[in-house]
Amino acid sequence: MEPDLRDHVAFYLTGKMSGSGLGSIEGLGFRPAMLARFRDLTTIRYDYPLVLIDDAADGAFAVSLSGLFDDMLSEVAQGVDAERMRHHAVRLECEIRKGLAAGAGRTLSTLWDQAEQSLVNGGDSLLEESLARLRASLRVDGHVFGCDRNLPAVLFTHAWRTVQEKKARRTRGLIDRLILKLSEILRADDANSADALTPEHLRACVGRGFADEFDFEALSRLLTTSKPMVALSDSRRARIQRLLSTLESQAFFPAPAASDRAETERTGYSFFFRSCADALDAYRERLPHMIETATAMAVAELEVDGSYREGVHDAMFEAFGADEFGPAELAQFPDYLVHIDTIAMTAAESVSLTEVLSADLPMKILVQIDDLVAPPLGTNGHGSPGARARQIAHAAIGIGGVFILQATSSHLYRLRDKILRGQAFDGPALFSIYSGAGSSTGDLPPYLASAAALESRAFPVFTFDPSAGPDWASRFSLEFNPQADRDWPAHDLVYEEESLQRASADVAFTLVDFLACDPRYDRFFARVPKEKWNGTMIPVADCVTKDHEGLPDKVPYVLLADTDNDLHRVIVVKKLIREARRCRDHWRSLQELGGIHNSHAERLVAQEREAWEKRAQSGTEVRTAEQATAGEISPAPGLAPDAVSLAPAGQAETKRSDDPYIETPRCSSCNECIKINDRMFKYDRNKQAYIADIEAGTYAQLVQASESCQVAVIHPGKPRNPNETGLEELRKRAEPFV
Repeated sequence: MEPDLRDHVAFYLTGKMSGSGLGSIEGLGFRPAMLARFRDLTTIRYDYPLVLIDDAADGAFAVSLSGLFDDMLSEVAQGVDAERMRHHAVRLECEIRKGLAAGAGRTLSTLWDQAEQSLVNGGDSLLEESLARLRASLRVDGHVFGCDRNLPAVLFTHAWRTVQEKKARRTRGLIDRLILKLSEILRADDANSADALTPEHLRACVGRGFADEFDFEALSRLLTTSKPMVALSDSRRARIQRLLSTLESQAFFPAPAASDRAETERTGYSFFFRSCADALDAYRERLPHMIETATAMAVAELEVDGSYREGVHDAMFEAFGADEFGPAELAQFPDYLVHIDTIAMTAAESVSLTEVLSADLPMKILVQIDDLVAPPLGTNGHGSPGARARQIAHAAIGIGGVFILQATSSHLYRLRDKILRGQAFDGPALFSIYSGAGSSTGDLPPYLASAAALESRAFPVFTFDPSAGPDWASRFSLEFNPQADRDWPAHDLVYEEESLQRASADVAFTLVDFLACDPRYDRFFARVPKEKWNGTMIPVADCVTKDHEGLPDKVPYVLLADTDNDLHRVIVVKKLIREARRCRDHWRSLQELGGIHNSHAERLVAQEREAWEKRAQSGTEVRTAEQATAGEISPAPGLAPDAVSLAPAGQAETKRSDDPYIETPRCSSCNECIKINDRMFKYDRNKQAYIADIEAGTYAQLVQASESCQVAVIHPGKPRNPNETGLEELRKRAEPFV
């Protein structure tokens, strides 16, 4: 073994540096090469900061600052000065980002004023005119928040209020209507009573201005003798009075004296808690009042309609208790919002969390994780990155009736519709969010730290929505993960060689890259001088796929960049490779839940293909024209063919190895191939794609469909037409999918 390789292998196996070739990365501010160009986020247009909006007409509760500027520019950047408007808008947006980063005013209008004042000091009249036009097109305002530690709590609280205030307006309106109608019943009964027809009462009703114009004695005798007396029974009057007292005193939906939200929350119950135990105690204490209010609303509806029957309904509502208080009744009342920080999460709190989720209570629980990988490996046994955080969400999946969103802060804006859906879910919802704001991520801002956790599969995004459909395919989704069909996302890294020539490499972002962001893990990395780079060093992603025992002949490395953006190869210890394999295996289990590379489906496809080929070889495989049109194979009804060419009616056909085909049972119905050529590609009765007519399209369309398929189930095979243009390039593009 060469001396350099011997030193590298020794570090890989033991974590100890030997020889003079390796160097420590501690304190050097290294970060993954893919993140090197994002040193200053204030100069980059991305999803953050966000503007939180109250009572938006379209139901939106947050808007991206960049999206807001894009909308304004689409309105004002017209004509010959469009480019100038765009340039000035980008300058203003950048200045607003800088002001927010510096801790300036938190509302958009304040930040805008400060940024505008900073820009126009030079007396540029064109700039002033551009900013004035932009300001005239700004139609929203609200508090502005960047992607920091406070973002998850602020964003989810705002989304929760958006949903709950809408519910409160609806239920409060119903209560107000019932109070009004019940009061009218009492007033009508009072107006029809003997006391209301006395001369004195009639005189008081008319007033002094016309007191001398009427004979109230005669009017009283006339009304008394001519109007039938139909009065409320004592029991009904008492019941209506009790209903009014209950509805007017309930504290779930207080009637605000003004439009002040704080005053409304002060006079009613609070539904925001910092622990599940406290929320449970409040729920149990308020449950009798909830039942009383719900019962009063139901009885009041019957009274207003005149359909309450004491002989029937008295006994029914007297027996109404917690067992009869179901989802429909719960849906009328506010949901509870619980914000839990995992740093302070105790074993007792974990038990309370499980109880809340299992009991189907109307609680929305935000679990915020700031430090994803503590403790470092090797200090307290095995501390698998994200293990504790993953346990929370996975345990909730096992319960079944819980809406679950696991996500990172970097993607919360893109997941805003899912957030609202979870907040509006009729039942418990769990939001497990990694903020990226822990001290473990070095100088990385929370946005990049949380994005790195997502890219590396350390903390994947997934949703589980029990209300989305009857099966896993409709309930569980991995759609927001980058390159979800692969073990690790890979991106093109462009860099400059020492010869000043432009170069690029396809670099996978693995768990080890994410751990390289954490200074606590610096001792598990060693940098190799450029003159020592050689063929015995392989990327971590390649090493993870090999389960090598004994002395390795190659050592894994990651590409890191220093503060000057110089590129370094940094080798890693074997412990991190084991953790990367564990992370990959966990990701693959999520892929299976999401229908990606599902082992059951792949096994079924292989079995059906083998059986089909055996039948075809024996000359018994015959398709009828009707079956070919429906995309079915006669010996296996309901299964769409994975061969692309369908034989004419009455003919047997053996699938050639060069034939294109679709793994139909794995099709996600994304519609991409249908858009390319709806005569070549069609859906079967399960809305899964198969190749209906191979002659209806070109090989180029087959390759294009393979590239656009979200789950990589289209295999283009080899070209059928040797004269098709561009075949050499098409063959190269098809290689990953053949």
